Amino acid sequence: MNRSATRAFFLSIAFLAICAILGSTMQSRVGAQSSSDESQLRDSLKSFTDVYALVEQNYAEPITGDKADEAIYDGAIPGMLRMLDPHSNFYDPKAYAKMREDQHGRYYGVGMVIQQQAGKTFVAYPFEDTPSFRAGIHPGDIIASVDGKTTDGVSSDLVAKMLKGPRGTHVTVEMIREGQPKPLVFDLVRDEIPHPSVDLKYEIRPGVGYIHLSQFQETTAREMIDAIDSFGDMKGLVIDLRDNPGGLLSQAVDICDHLLSKGQEIVSQRGRGSSSQEYSATRGNGGKTFPIVVLVNRNTASAAEIVSGALQDHDRALIVGETTFGKGLVQTVYDLSNHSMALALTTYHYYTPSGRLIQRDYSGVSLYDYYYNRAGAWPSNSTNREVKLTDAGRTVYGGGGITPDEKIETPKSTHFEDVLYQKGAFFHFAPKYMAFRTVDKNFQVDDAMLKEFKDSLKRAKINYTAEEFNASLDFIKTSLKEQVFTIQFGQKTGLRVMRDWDPVLQKALTYLPEAQALEDNAHKVELKKAQARNEAP
Repeated sequence: MNRSATRAFFLSIAFLAICAILGSTMQSRVGAQSSSDESQLRDSLKSFTDVYALVEQNYAEPITGDKADEAIYDGAIPGMLRMLDPHSNFYDPKAYAKMREDQHGRYYGVGMVIQQQAGKTFVAYPFEDTPSFRAGIHPGDIIASVDGKTTDGVSSDLVAKMLKGPRGTHVTVEMIREGQPKPLVFDLVRDEIPHPSVDLKYEIRPGVGYIHLSQFQETTAREMIDAIDSFGDMKGLVIDLRDNPGGLLSQAVDICDHLLSKGQEIVSQRGRGSSSQEYSATRGNGGKTFPIVVLVNRNTASAAEIVSGALQDHDRALIVGETTFGKGLVQTVYDLSNHSMALALTTYHYYTPSGRLIQRDYSGVSLYDYYYNRAGAWPSNSTNREVKLTDAGRTVYGGGGITPDEKIETPKSTHFEDVLYQKGAFFHFAPKYMAFRTVDKNFQVDDAMLKEFKDSLKRAKINYTAEEFNASLDFIKTSLKEQVFTIQFGQKTGLRVMRDWDPVLQKALTYLPEAQALEDNAHKVELKKAQARNEAP
């Protein structure tokens, strides 16, 4: 069998393996299939292999290499899964390796985020306490070569692959930096690079902790618990779940276990023909409580919605922001081809403690519209929505995501602000500004810096009016300060600059008294229930 035929055969086997998983999964839930169903499945699979063989043999051009991959990986398999739901997914070897890396929360390399512009690879920022950061690599540095190989015209994915490698190995990186007459050469020793899901935590107000959680991976619960404990005796906590796409269910359960009372339900999952599985707090918070505000938006999904829903249903936290994405489906990951590929198949629906299924309706909706064109997809009232009650009797709704207790709209950016980001105006200006300067943490953007920034916009041919500039002045000053602080002090300090300014977060902080009242009332309700149980005959 030649190489092309072998590849086609392998891809066909991958497709058939997925069909077998789908068939066996359905069979385990609905009982033994009838012989006619089995015969129909065999006929369907034979039809696929016959069609693929005809295409492979007779298509106008040879189906080899990437075309063979695309036919199965990007065509047949996604098409089949899309007929089921928007979240069942197939991971080819490259995508599966990336997913596993994300779930582990670590990899081996030098620790920098890179981005490509105009055929050149720029350092967006180095992660703190990594080989890149310790060596003094700055945001805005251009990676000219890796181990002597030029990066001009090379994709950022390939450059990232060149930088990764076994722990303890060396990699030589040549950088072009603004203000330096010749390239800088760094000899970096690769190390384990943690990619924490808690990417920012600090005391945002006296006694009030702030935690931004980016995703749910294998280390998330431990990171969250350590972050909460690091604040000591708190007067309040803001958990920022905006743009959190979710991740591992187990980590959402463990976080809720640390915040809820022992025995309180966290989430349940039910599959067709399967007994439901319920997760409850097994350890609990030990009576340690404090007011919690959870900040969410339209991109808060999956495991992040499980946390939001559990805390809301038990009146443990005040949910503020926008109605969340609405993903109430649980995927089981099946390894394929010796763990080089995987199928993430929807096997359960999850329900919040009050019994809400928050999955958004996806019938008759294209995949693009489901994910990206969602205007009007979040009902603002109870029309046609499932009504449930929290422990204290507050009304909450199922379907279409988690509805916040207090709505905070995300401010819309202006066209001028969008252009500044699209053109990388702040990112490219800051390295030039910092080429011969250092700043301390008392630094503020002044008129002289604004004049230099305006001159840079003129050179970049970014047009604006005085009215547009003045209307966005606070945003511009904050963005400039963020970039300067990221260069001088590191990414986390830059992030903190933006959070201290963030109007949505600042509004969320004003709801801490309401969160305290909610917590006090929840405590009273819990005491009454305990008393009633004790008095029962």
